[in-house]
Amino acid sequence: MMTHKTTPRPTDAHPDDRPTVMVVDDDIAIREALSDLVESAGYAVVAFSSTQDVLSSETLDMPGCLVLDVRMPGASGLELHRQLQRSGNTKPVIFLTGFGDIPMSVDAMRGGAIDFLTKPVRDQTLLDAIAVALAKDAKQRAAAAKRKVTLDLLDTLTPRELEVLKQVAKGRLNKQIAFELTISEVTVKLHRSNAMRKMGLRSVSDLIHAWQSLPENFH
Repeated sequence: MMTHKTTPRPTDAHPDDRPTVMVVDDDIAIREALSDLVESAGYAVVAFSSTQDVLSSETLDMPGCLVLDVRMPGASGLELHRQLQRSGNTKPVIFLTGFGDIPMSVDAMRGGAIDFLTKPVRDQTLLDAIAVALAKDAKQRAAAAKRKVTLDLLDTLTPRELEVLKQVAKGRLNKQIAFELTISEVTVKLHRSNAMRKMGLRSVSDLIHAWQSLPENFH
């Protein structure tokens, strides 16, 4: 069973602009209480009774976070978190449990969870954790968007321009790059200038900052 709850946001923004908190708990009373609390804070909320329902939902790709019960029939909240990590989904997770222990909480936090809270949880404690999770999600999404723009711009470079830019990002001087690529220093300067212009970069420090956000295979 899955319930979907939304309420008007207490701002002029369109409701779809709100981050979505995904509440996952097999106890319907807890699920509804948590949903009401989240809604009262002005967030959109979607509630699920199992981790399998979560995996089949498009909500996973939306801005927001997960509030996960640890122990549920079928796959547990911890197992769902591990599965999301393996698939590259970095949506922030807050764990809730009535049966938590120290090793379990340590495992969850090492896995990148925002918090590991024991039921019954204080309303403000949970809302504070949600605020932290949503801020982290927003930061991750902004970084991902910036990384995509950089990758799209890199696609506009010629193979030689990309080679030169990689060397510049490593701190190499023009004469060092020329020697490495067996081309003239004048040619290096030309490729470097063209690459920087296409990328919209004004300085080497801008390039290094953009380069650091890229996947490891570009370094």
